Amino acid sequence: MKNFLVLQTDFGISDGAVSAMYGVALTVNPTIRIFDLTHDIPQYNIWEGAYRLYQTISYWPEGTVFVSVVDPGVGSERRSIVAKTTTNQYIVTPDNGTLTQIKQQIGIIEARIIDEKVNRLPYSGESYTFHGRDVYAFTGARLASGIITFEEVGPEIQVESIVELPFPEVTLSKGAVSGHIDILDVRFGNLWTNIDRELFKQLNIEYGDSFEVVIENERRQVYKSIMTFGRSFADSHLGEPLLYINSLDKLGVALNQGSFAKVYHVGSGANWKISIRKAQNIIYN
Repeated sequence: MKNFLVLQTDFGISDGAVSAMYGVALTVNPTIRIFDLTHDIPQYNIWEGAYRLYQTISYWPEGTVFVSVVDPGVGSERRSIVAKTTTNQYIVTPDNGTLTQIKQQIGIIEARIIDEKVNRLPYSGESYTFHGRDVYAFTGARLASGIITFEEVGPEIQVESIVELPFPEVTLSKGAVSGHIDILDVRFGNLWTNIDRELFKQLNIEYGDSFEVVIENERRQVYKSIMTFGRSFADSHLGEPLLYINSLDKLGVALNQGSFAKVYHVGSGANWKISIRKAQNIIYN
């Protein structure tokens, strides 16, 4: 078995950390093909690391091995694991919530704790702060190269025991759908919500319909206005906001050729709530 190895971290590329992970993998197997998912996860932001995995993993071939290292608890008692998904891919990661969306949205069929007596870079046993290099890159490269099987990673654990982060729910009530802003489309400043297309359709939507959009941060209203639901950004004028379905089949909010997040000072995460209601259903006092 020779499969791709895909790396994700919050390390950035301004020093040698990512390069060291590459070096370890290439030492395991000089012919291994290594790719970067991203190394720009905000520092310690496990939720964003989890989301970027979910955003990407379905588009890679079966057998691909992902190494995801967003690990504020490095050196603690948190587990180091490898999970096998229902789509026959592998994720090497600390068990700290990084697998939240994968577990809930894609599915995990088996997981194993990494046996560091076997699957650890030789002569690194006294290092406790760079598991990305010493444990995860090393184990991921060995697994992707077929040097070890999944069963040889280490002891099996219950999938139910894998740590999950709080997962905000979406509600549909009285002609309105409410959810959360899961993540930002960083480069363009669009908002990606956790409201999926099928649920949004229950509002009897049509392209061109107008909706009232309310965004709150911990109950403080940050934004309230009317915008149109369009197929693409071309369905709005320059500088106008719009609702659209993003590449993950979720509802997004954008500003045509502008950054909605920057203009309106909107962030993402469990504290950022969004409510959407058809404009014709609004009762004005």
